[in-house]
Amino acid sequence: MIRINLLPHRELKRKAKQQQIAILAGLVSILGIAIVWSVYSIIEGEVEYQNSRNKYLSDQTALLDQEITEIRNIKSQIQELLSRKQVVETLQNSRSEVVYLLDQLVRLLPDGVYLQSIQQNDHDITLMGYAQSNARVSALMRNLESSPWLKSPLLIEIKAMTQDNVRQNEFNLKIQLRRTTIDDAQNSSQSING
Repeated sequence: MIRINLLPHRELKRKAKQQQIAILAGLVSILGIAIVWSVYSIIEGEVEYQNSRNKYLSDQTALLDQEITEIRNIKSQIQELLSRKQVVETLQNSRSEVVYLLDQLVRLLPDGVYLQSIQQNDHDITLMGYAQSNARVSALMRNLESSPWLKSPLLIEIKAMTQDNVRQNEFNLKIQLRRTTIDDAQNSSQSING
């Protein structure tokens, strides 16, 4: 006997294929969603990690900026202290310069030469006085040139005049005080004291 299938087998196969396709599409979409979610999670983790690194770096940069500011402040304080020290050393040196200047002038002043005034402006010194002759003024200039504390005598003016019926030469002379170091001043003071 021959069997004939009158059921709509093609439609059943079509429905079965559609169900398989729907199930397969559902699995593929679930798998796709899982892949997208895992990639998103990985990327989000990397972004958070990078943000934490950026925050750490910015915090460290801020700390370094503070340290740089402190270092600059310390350097400026050091410069200020060094300049103060230099001023103190200069004052310490110049304190003894006046003594050496007056000592040298007394030792180097020849007979017949009298000083009327001594003016000092930093290391420039102006001497004004009277001499019995021009030769005594030139002797004074030679003596000043040979001094270890004085240099560059320069005669500004000399003029003959009569004062109290005595003929004299009034002179104006400029000299410079040699710049000394602390060691020079100490060595000189030791040689004077010793």
